[in-house]
Amino acid sequence: MRRNFFLLAAIAVVVLGLSLSAAAQRKAKLGRVCGDPAVACKGRENFQAWDLPFDTGKNFVIANSEWFYGIVLKSKKMKDWGDCEKPMFGETERLATQDMFPGRQVFTLNCVESGSNYYTGVNEQTAFIGVYAGRTLAEANAFLKTVQATNKFPGIRVRRMQVGINGT
Repeated sequence: MRRNFFLLAAIAVVVLGLSLSAAAQRKAKLGRVCGDPAVACKGRENFQAWDLPFDTGKNFVIANSEWFYGIVLKSKKMKDWGDCEKPMFGETERLATQDMFPGRQVFTLNCVESGSNYYTGVNEQTAFIGVYAGRTLAEANAFLKTVQATNKFPGIRVRRMQVGINGT
């Protein structure tokens, strides 16, 4: 009887340990991107106007978005990691571009510093102005035709991207 009790207790400890280990290894939830500037979005107030906001969840220090599709409209190689005080793509240019695509968030990356957004799918040390193209490749390719029809952004293509923030 005593032996069965210890065996049962040992099994319970192993099961509990495995379940805690599995919970700790669970991947962090990726935040939903706020692709339309006119639609309410959880956490938008935590971002600058030129950022592509996303739901950071409770962990605001380090967070990543879900994968999405974007179009880099213009880009320039930065010296070092850019100068946030002297952006290559200013807010006036971003707002003029935003007026062209009112239902899609236009975003820029002008420098890299702690607490600012970073984007995958673009070369390091590259400043750019981009536009959210959608959650699916089909949606993004359809929107690409709209952007190409403006004849203002030669050589553009759809990119699979992710936005993140690291405030450490």
